Amino acid sequence: MDRRQLLKATLLASANAWGANDRLTYGIIGTGGRGRYLNEKFQKAGAQCLALCDVYEPYLQQAKQTSPDAKTYLDYNELLGRNDLDFVIIATPDHQHYPMLLAALAVKKDVYQEKPLSHSLEESPKMIAAVRKTDRIVQVGMQRRSAPNVILAKKLIEEGALGKVSMVKAQFNWKIGRPLMNGPLPGKLDWTRFLGNAPKRELEPMRFRQWRFFWDYAGGNMTDLGAHIVDVIQWCCNSGKPPISAVSYGQLNKMEGAETPDVVSAIFQYPTFTATWSLNYCSAFNSRPEIVFQGDAASMVMTADGFKIYKEPWDNPANQKPIREAPGTVEIEPHIQNFLDCVKSRREPNGTIEAGAAAVAAPQLANVAFRQQKVAKLAELQG
Repeated sequence: MDRRQLLKATLLASANAWGANDRLTYGIIGTGGRGRYLNEKFQKAGAQCLALCDVYEPYLQQAKQTSPDAKTYLDYNELLGRNDLDFVIIATPDHQHYPMLLAALAVKKDVYQEKPLSHSLEESPKMIAAVRKTDRIVQVGMQRRSAPNVILAKKLIEEGALGKVSMVKAQFNWKIGRPLMNGPLPGKLDWTRFLGNAPKRELEPMRFRQWRFFWDYAGGNMTDLGAHIVDVIQWCCNSGKPPISAVSYGQLNKMEGAETPDVVSAIFQYPTFTATWSLNYCSAFNSRPEIVFQGDAASMVMTADGFKIYKEPWDNPANQKPIREAPGTVEIEPHIQNFLDCVKSRREPNGTIEAGAAAVAAPQLANVAFRQQKVAKLAELQG
């Protein structure tokens, strides 16, 4: 048998080894709010949690409430050393994704990797290369890629239902802006392990509680939801390629103590269209994520509840009712099921490592533009 035939036979044997009712086992690294949410969803999908890992003891104890038989760990390498785990979930702060993914791959674990994939543009290609050197299944947690209504929207746009798309506008408003809490943390925290490879500094509790709003650990509001939204824009309009360039402006209004802006807008330039992405964490107006695809034949308004298509020109009263609409949600269950199916079948999942890298590249590019107050060009940053 040549190498290709051998690989095919190996994958087929692996798939056949799993029965329809076989229960996959996993460990979860990072049991904060998102990690506990994923843990519950994976268990409802039929997988069994055997191990929990976190640097903050109260999070571990909360996770134990839904996984009472799981063993707890402080060191994620000890969890990865177990040979009875079919896969691991990585739901830690962004700056830990790169080292943890590489460590999981080194011990031949499949991985459900929460978004955003990486903490920087420089990390993403290294993560892609590491995955592609293995036969591991890695699913990035961009659940819209498994949502039937988004899949249908992509198909219609590709078939020309909107004509030529020239502009895509995305926005999200969420009124959570307030001074960060910096009072003492209850329970034990291993601050050194939390920092990992991030710059060393004395503990400030707000940096742990709300790590998303500090550059050392995350990309702020821009990459938090931005990886989801920009992925949909790119996937529907240009097969998932990141933009040529970006500019970004914003300010810090209410989140006193934070480093990242709580009101911010970015403009992305693609070869055939322009996209905008605006976030306001100081207002609740129209507080559902929304993407508007504007074509010369029709426009599509996409929300978490589905999409509606309006014929051009919209100012014609006859065109102000949708000509097509599709209800739907972006619940995570189909994405989790896709991953579990792929762990058994060894097929590529919906949210590939390449898709995860492309999705976060745009908001990361916008953050470079914001911090340097200039037009950021992807080609220049990638050398």
